[in-house]
Amino acid sequence: MKFFILIAIAVVGFAFTAQQKKAEAWKVPAEYKTMENPLANDKASVNTGKMVYMKHCRSCHGNAGLGDGPKAARLKTFPGDFSGADFQGQSDGEIMYKAIFGRDDMPNYETKIPSKKERWAVVNYMRTFKK
Repeated sequence: MKFFILIAIAVVGFAFTAQQKKAEAWKVPAEYKTMENPLANDKASVNTGKMVYMKHCRSCHGNAGLGDGPKAARLKTFPGDFSGADFQGQSDGEIMYKAIFGRDDMPNYETKIPSKKERWAVVNYMRTFKK
């Protein structure tokens, strides 16, 4: 009986994910496209970024940035895969802009993550998802 319940839960979860649409392309201001991360990509900044990511981002984007967090299936659009070449090919400024300012299902984090150091640390942590 438990097996059938697990199968039913998996099917329902898949059905929700299958209904999600791919997000439209972001319009990132030019100043962010060329903005460089002022933080060194070192162990300390990655650890800080991980702490912030786990608090604010994991629930939708998942532990490994695959867009499979516990809240992801409830979103209208797929939250994205941070491990792939499309995401990793973006500049640090583009990633920071999207992560902080948000749009649509992606909330604005300007007040939740007011520290510029923590914002850039999240970018450094997200770079660790690269395949």
